[in-house]
Amino acid sequence: MVKVIISGILGSMGTRVQEACFNDSNIEIVAGIDRREGLLNNIPLYASLSDCKVKADVLIDFSNPALTDSIADYCAQTNTPLVLCTTGQDARQLACIEELSTRVPVFKSANMSMGIALLCSLAKKASLFLGDGFDVEILEKHHNKKLDAPSGTALLLADAVNSVNGQKYDYIYDRHNKKAPRESSEIGISSIRGGTIVGEHEVIFAGNDEVITLSHSAASKQVFATGAVNAAKFIVRQKPGLYDMESMVRGLV
Repeated sequence: MVKVIISGILGSMGTRVQEACFNDSNIEIVAGIDRREGLLNNIPLYASLSDCKVKADVLIDFSNPALTDSIADYCAQTNTPLVLCTTGQDARQLACIEELSTRVPVFKSANMSMGIALLCSLAKKASLFLGDGFDVEILEKHHNKKLDAPSGTALLLADAVNSVNGQKYDYIYDRHNKKAPRESSEIGISSIRGGTIVGEHEVIFAGNDEVITLSHSAASKQVFATGAVNAAKFIVRQKPGLYDMESMVRGLV
C-alpha cells in the first residue's frame, strides 16, 4: 500500500486525484494540504505542510507554484518522494527542484497524460525524419481559468523537438510586434484561452506545399489524475533523481 499526501486536495485536480486514489486498491490517502483544516472523507486536512506530521510514502502536488519552495523543503526534510504536477515555476524554483532530486526521487511532468507522452515521442521522430525543411509551430488551447501561458505541456513539446535538434531553436511566443519573416531557427508557440477546454495541443510541421499536424485532446481532467497516481506508484520504487513520463513509460515496457 502506497501512502499519499495530496497538496491542493480541495482543488479541481486534487478532487480528481482523490477519486483516482479511491479507485486504486494499492493507494491510501493519509493527509491533504489545502486552505482549510479538518476532515474530508476521514482524511485529515492541514493548512500547510509545516503543520502536517503524518508520514507518507509520496507527495502528489496539484496546487500552486507559489508553494513549490515549501513543498521542496518538506520533501527534503522528511525524505519524501515528490510527484510535481503543478506548472508555472520560475527559474529559481526549477533549480530548487533539480537540487531536491539529488536527495529524493522527483517525478516532474507538465502533463500527466500517457497520450501526451506518446505525442512527445512522435514529435521527436517527426522532427528527425522531416529535417530542416519544415517549420515547427505549437498551438495550445485551455479553459479560461488557466493562469499560465504558454502551457507547461506546450513547452514540454517544444523541448522534445529541441532535444533532438541540438537545442538550435528559439521559442517565439508573440509575433504581433515582430515585423520580419519567420526564421527557420524558431518554434512558434501560440495560446488560446476560452470556455471549459480541458486541454488541446497541436504540433504543426509546415513545409513546402504540405503540412503535418500531430495533436492530442483531453476530454476530461481525470486522465491527468490517473497519470499522477500511476506516477506515485512508480516514483516510490526509484532512487533519487529527476523522472518524467518518458521515464515511467520506459519502466513499464
